[in-house]
Amino acid sequence: MRKTLSRAVLGVTVLGLAAVGVPGPAAASPAPSERQVTDLVPMPVHAVAKADATFRLTPLTVIRAGHGTGDVAAYLRGLLRPATGFPLPVVPASPGLSAISLDLGHADPRVGDEGYQLDVTKNGVRLRANTSAGLFTGVQSLRQLLPSAIEAKSVQHRTWTIAGGSVLDYPRFAHRGAMLDVARHFFTPAQVKKYIDQIVQYKINTLHLHLSDDQGWRIEIKSWPRLATEGGKTAAYGDPGGYYTQEQYRDIVAYAASRHITVVPEIDMPGHTNSAQSVYAELNCDGVAVPPRTDIEVGYSSLCINSPTTYRFVEDVIRELAAITPGKYIAIGGDEAHSTSAADYKTFYEKVSPMVAKYGKLITGWHEIVKTPLPTSAVPQYWDQGGPNADMAAAAARGNKFIMSPANHAYLDMKYTESTKLGQDWAGLVEVRDAYEWDPATLVPGVEEKSVAGVEAPLWTETIRTNDDIEYMAFPRLPGVAEIGWSPRASRTWDGYRERIAKQAPRWEAQGIDFYRSPQVDWK
Repeated sequence: MRKTLSRAVLGVTVLGLAAVGVPGPAAASPAPSERQVTDLVPMPVHAVAKADATFRLTPLTVIRAGHGTGDVAAYLRGLLRPATGFPLPVVPASPGLSAISLDLGHADPRVGDEGYQLDVTKNGVRLRANTSAGLFTGVQSLRQLLPSAIEAKSVQHRTWTIAGGSVLDYPRFAHRGAMLDVARHFFTPAQVKKYIDQIVQYKINTLHLHLSDDQGWRIEIKSWPRLATEGGKTAAYGDPGGYYTQEQYRDIVAYAASRHITVVPEIDMPGHTNSAQSVYAELNCDGVAVPPRTDIEVGYSSLCINSPTTYRFVEDVIRELAAITPGKYIAIGGDEAHSTSAADYKTFYEKVSPMVAKYGKLITGWHEIVKTPLPTSAVPQYWDQGGPNADMAAAAARGNKFIMSPANHAYLDMKYTESTKLGQDWAGLVEVRDAYEWDPATLVPGVEEKSVAGVEAPLWTETIRTNDDIEYMAFPRLPGVAEIGWSPRASRTWDGYRERIAKQAPRWEAQGIDFYRSPQVDWK
């Protein structure tokens, strides 16, 4: 059996040799690696670089897939083949052949569910983890150890090396998210998938989709069909709208899952609801539909708190959204409900929160929801700028955990400088260093490490219209927020991060990412 497998592999690799050519004697000495294991972003828990242990990828290299690793192996092959042109067959064993080996099990117990061990020697690469998610995060580190040209979509004729060394790595926090607002401006499924592929490189594991707001409704709700077909026509500043059919949404969710990202959908309420109230008059207390609005003001809209129709509407939306969302959480908004009295706000969530549990989901929402009775399983998301918050401290004492997204650090739509053409500045100017130098366990007194579920980098899209716009505002700030969520606090320093993020620039250039070249970083 082994001889048969070896001949089969050899047949594939011979075809690869004819296509790409065996590197000649001039390529025998690998060039110095662009990055070492100590240059990874996010920074690993433990990494030791070994300059004499560089592994050379050749047309004879195979990917050895241990039991249960086939999907990750196929993903890795898909990453490496376009630029190398090498066959890189995925095989269950590789006797006598140069290999990148993927294994489930036999990893250090400390790696948990999302961590990994990576060992690179002259003779091969071994990646170990306890779960497929851990292997996948390890692959994101592995790809950073190759030359930046590995990100090219066509064959690059060069020597391919993987920097030598060992890594033991696992996350600080379980939740490491990015939020994309598709309500202010609509982004197609293809555009969302592109962002998924960009953020996953930095071990982001959650995509929060902001699906409704005053300017537009973006998800098909079959029991209220005009929400999407009419409420989805508008966008900020009068730009074209759009919406996802439930089938398109399922496809986005499945694509994200193939990258080990969980989608959390958000329907904002009881405020930020003008797009719904403009097409269904019965959602207004006076029974009169409000005009559509495409400005970017906030706080003026509110569902009719005392109307039974409101709760029929909300339950229908939650029921349909829960049915097409395999993840645990549904976000139920709660921010900037300035037109809803405190008493009505509490009444609303006393009725709505149990609906989420009724359909098998857990609650997340903006941190204002801590003013209402919440189960301890609810995970509010903090968006303010730090400082005391008695309601949050009380919720933390009861056992709630929080996602930390301080606007003055983690909001990717804030301008870098006064001259930045995109974005807003209501939370201040947020340069790369500002986005990196903060800690989620010290923002709000009483919300300490044990009460932090993780971090998230929201990108609101009032001024964002294209993928280039997304990229410019997200990079290089999003990798910094990702590192805050992944890496040990005690090891993080701005000077160290500044050196490491600079070395990511050639990779972004190869990927066509239109990033902001901050003067705070000495770009490579």
